[in-house]
Amino acid sequence: MDELEASEADVFNLARELMLSRQNVLPRRLTEPGPSAAQLDGLLRLAAAAPDHGQLTPWRFILVPAAQRHRLADAFAQALFDRDAQASPEQAEAARAKAYRGPTLLVAVACLGPRDPDTPALERMVSMGAAIQNILLGAHAMGFGAGLTGGQAMSSPRLHELCGLGESEAAVCCINIGTAVARQLPSRVRPEPSAFLSVMGAPQPAGTQ
Repeated sequence: MDELEASEADVFNLARELMLSRQNVLPRRLTEPGPSAAQLDGLLRLAAAAPDHGQLTPWRFILVPAAQRHRLADAFAQALFDRDAQASPEQAEAARAKAYRGPTLLVAVACLGPRDPDTPALERMVSMGAAIQNILLGAHAMGFGAGLTGGQAMSSPRLHELCGLGESEAAVCCINIGTAVARQLPSRVRPEPSAFLSVMGAPQPAGTQ
C-alpha cells in the first residue's frame, strides 16, 4: 500500500469509527453546555453539504433559543389537548417538558412545494435526511450528544403556526444537541448488509418482496 492509499484508508477508518460510534441520545440525558454559536454554524455548514438534486435546499432549520422555549411548550400542550380534550394535567406537563430538554433545539422543516426544477418530494426528503445526519455526525465529532425527537405534535396546526410554516412546509422532527450525561448505553444491534442488499437478476430469498 503506497502513501496515498494509506492516507485514504486512514480517512475511511476515521469516518467509519465516527459513524459506528454515534448513538441517539435522549433529550433528557442532554445538559449544558451545548454547541457555541460558532460550533452551531459549523454544524449547519455540514448540513449544507448534503446531496441536493437541483440545488433547492429543500429543508430548513428553526433554532428555538431558551427565551422562546415557553412558546414551544405551549404549542406542544395545546396540540395534546387538540388531540385529546380529556388529557390530564400530568400529560400536559409532560408534553410541555419536551420543549425544555437539550441546550440546543432545532426544528427540522421539509420544503416540499413547487420549485424549479420540481424535484420529487421523496428526493427532497432524502436530501433532508442527509442534512440531519451530517448535523448529528458533526455534533458527535465535536463531543456532543444528539438525538431526534418527533411525535404527533410535529404535524399539528399549533406548531405549524408557531414556526410560521408555509402551506407546503412540514415540521419533521426536532434535533436536540448538548452534553450527554449518565452512563453510555450499549449500541443498538445494527443489521448486516445482507439483510438490506439484493442484487438485480439474482434469486431472492423466500419471503422477499
